[in-house]
Amino acid sequence: LSVPTILTKMGLSEGFWHHEYWLPPGATWEDMKESADIHYPQPQDLLLCLPGALLLIIVRCIFERTVALPLGRRLGVSDKLRPIVQPNATLEGFYILLGRTPKEGDLISLAKQSDLPIKKVETWFRHRRAQDRPRLMKKFCEASWRFTFYFTSFFSGLALLYDKPWFWDHTVCWLKFPQQPLPPALGWFYLLELSFYCSLVATLPFDVKRKDFKEQIIHHIATITLIFVSYCANLIRFGMIIMLVHDASDYILELAKMLHYMKWKQVCEAVFIVFAVVFIISRLVVFPLITYYYFVTKFQLFLISCLINTFLMILQLLHIFWSYLIIQMIFGVILHGAKRKDARSDTEESDRSEAEDLAKNK
Repeated sequence: LSVPTILTKMGLSEGFWHHEYWLPPGATWEDMKESADIHYPQPQDLLLCLPGALLLIIVRCIFERTVALPLGRRLGVSDKLRPIVQPNATLEGFYILLGRTPKEGDLISLAKQSDLPIKKVETWFRHRRAQDRPRLMKKFCEASWRFTFYFTSFFSGLALLYDKPWFWDHTVCWLKFPQQPLPPALGWFYLLELSFYCSLVATLPFDVKRKDFKEQIIHHIATITLIFVSYCANLIRFGMIIMLVHDASDYILELAKMLHYMKWKQVCEAVFIVFAVVFIISRLVVFPLITYYYFVTKFQLFLISCLINTFLMILQLLHIFWSYLIIQMIFGVILHGAKRKDARSDTEESDRSEAEDLAKNK
């Protein structure tokens, strides 16, 4: 079956899937006809990412409960005691409906309504925010899952590509494009990556929210779009290289987080420096070299390639933003001995203020 035939059966618009939009000049979907021995990417394959994402969420839940949680306890990760929040319907209603941090005028009004001193109202809101902050064990379990996936993804991808000539010589990537048969292993790897990022989007409301939450949403949307589009246009080789470049530093960051939650400060700082070096080289040197040199200057432009370029530029802007945070953290925390705090911290109050509140309650 040819791609147009499959798309028609799926009820998709033939105009939307016109070959001039998706393929370089001179190429058509007829060039990618499947046979018994030769297979090409088919758009309907990507529908498997939905059950794939659900399966990964289930596997994650099982992993965090049966592996990450016991491991965290064994390694000494423990949640700190938090001040008990006294029930108060008036303050709770404001907290849920109007905001977690009331302004001075709101504090005065709430103090009158609840017949409490303003200081008590301020303390109540501070305790209530502390109650909603993710606990250390939750963050450790989340980092453990992501470390496991990124580590497995990177090294399995490396194993799949190390013997491919086009992996080492990127100019070979485009030979006979788009008539590049799809090896089954690469197809499954692509589907796994897409399923994983779809699962991350599905669990965003429940995962630890950090200061770069909006940037993370943009990153996930850009990544899912790039995976989807590159698969349909048979840019599998290019997409595999880009995913491998990204995975090269992700698992190191998650390992540094785990060490941070375990309070292994010196080892954590050493791993974080390794992460910073790998991240900056892979995202600010290798990534733009591959994308802008080989993809932009050596490749015929068409509609979908322009769309891919746009999202690649979005990713590059995010890389620059995160590199700035990383460099700022290295200079501010490690070299100058500043207070250790994750540049993407999800906390609002310091541990010290929390400890003082606990002391007062005892």
